[in-house]
Amino acid sequence: MSNGDIFVGEVIGTAILILFGAGVCAAVTLRYSKARASGWIVIAFGWGFGVLAGAYTAAPLSGGQLNPAVTLGIAVDTGTWGKVWIYILGQLVGAMLGAVLAYLVYLAQFQANVRQPGAEGTDEEPTPTLGIFSTIPEIRKPVANLITEIIATIALVLPILAFGLTEGLGESGTLVLIVSLLVVGIGLSLGGPTGYAINPARDLGPRLVHALLPIPNKGTSDWGYAWIPVVGPLVGGALAGLIYNVAF
Repeated sequence: MSNGDIFVGEVIGTAILILFGAGVCAAVTLRYSKARASGWIVIAFGWGFGVLAGAYTAAPLSGGQLNPAVTLGIAVDTGTWGKVWIYILGQLVGAMLGAVLAYLVYLAQFQANVRQPGAEGTDEEPTPTLGIFSTIPEIRKPVANLITEIIATIALVLPILAFGLTEGLGESGTLVLIVSLLVVGIGLSLGGPTGYAINPARDLGPRLVHALLPIPNKGTSDWGYAWIPVVGPLVGGALAGLIYNVAF
């Protein structure tokens, strides 16, 4: 694969991933969305379908890694580092593009994110928007949050590496489908504490977009927490690559 193909594939695939993922978070979160308050299961499946669409689209060009933690895990296992930078650059650019696209889809809802008159003189406050773009921990404990992200990312990257040993899985075209279901499972089982970033580009790119976009009442982009969904998945991806290299 050429550097150009890798970059374009990762930009397109990651943009689709974030369009679906941020899109489902906006659908569940924002006022005047038909899917408002439809719950965590909807979010988990929305992200899983985002992986499905993004990875299948990018696969012919770049292999559809879409995640620096996956790219790092593969590099640690194989010792091949020459194209890591182009994968990660494409993933970050794609994540930012996907976040902008999700914002445009829900532009009217974002613009309506203002204080609304309520019953008996009470007002309904604007909806917080950072969680549409990036992860927020339910309990802010940096060590615990970091451990959660490391373990959840190992639970993603190690099976992805091991799936490569299953004869015929890649040739049959079902590998991406299985990985998508894996992401759904991680969301349902391990996503409760931190919102399961498990992907540095998925969190950092949209967080940058949240900081830059003119979103009414958007609040803080929470840069004090932003290092955890970057460092945790990178550590988890590297550990998964080491475990795989030693054990398999």
